[in-house]
Amino acid sequence: MTVFLTGSQSFIGKVLAAKCQAEGTPVVGIDSLAAEGAIQADIRDPAIADLIPAGATVVHLAAISRDGDCRQDPQGAYDINVNGTINVATAAAKAGAAQMIFASSEWVYGDVANNEVQTEDRPIDVTRMGSEYAFTKAVGEQCLRLIAKLPAVTVLRFGIVYGPRAANWSAVESVFNNVRTKDEISVGAAATARRFIHVEDIVSGILAARGRTGFEIFNLSGDTLISLGDVVSTASKLLGRDVRLLETNPSQPSIRNPDNALARAKLAWRPAYDLERGLATVSDFLANAS
Repeated sequence: MTVFLTGSQSFIGKVLAAKCQAEGTPVVGIDSLAAEGAIQADIRDPAIADLIPAGATVVHLAAISRDGDCRQDPQGAYDINVNGTINVATAAAKAGAAQMIFASSEWVYGDVANNEVQTEDRPIDVTRMGSEYAFTKAVGEQCLRLIAKLPAVTVLRFGIVYGPRAANWSAVESVFNNVRTKDEISVGAAATARRFIHVEDIVSGILAARGRTGFEIFNLSGDTLISLGDVVSTASKLLGRDVRLLETNPSQPSIRNPDNALARAKLAWRPAYDLERGLATVSDFLANAS
């Protein structure tokens, strides 16, 4: 079954396309950027229906994904992230696609207490969101629930993704690079933690979600909470470096804990990359890039 991929030139999109090709799955990729192997197209254009093969799995990654960009241009972010999503769903139905997989985010859970666990059945309260990006993803989810006329819509709420890349780093890559290049590094609180997830595990989760029916939501997140202190200690061990860690606000850590039990149970999926293995891929990439 063909995968029709929006945002094919994104970090996740490139890894997903390569994985599909390796397993022999045909991929049709579109992106706003002109690039070899991708069709340049706007997800808001109804004509993309003509590009979607009948029976395809539509994987919708394209979005304005950096919160700063959304904050700077909220109208543009809403237009692309919400109206674009509605158009992709409409085009997919018109083309006779079998399924739409929507890349959402753990940020739709809004502000959370450090001791909370976020599960998919938790009601979404937009008044607890301080992020324009999160708001557009929450609205996109609800629009798909209400208007998508497809056999299956699968919403995947991504955890914080990291991996080998040159830009748009998460805290994992940023802290790792600081350990790599500095003798002294500073964080707010070493206990700040997320269920960080490697890009390869995100991609395997997307592929595991193919073939679902109905409307479903799954968290795609790492198996365990990883603190900034964990990143520093694991990076130091991997690189053989001894760095001094300074905490500017150690008494106020931030913890977000989106549970992945539902995805593990229903998708027969689980992350394969622990922190040490994941950081090794970042280390190799940075060593070869320098």
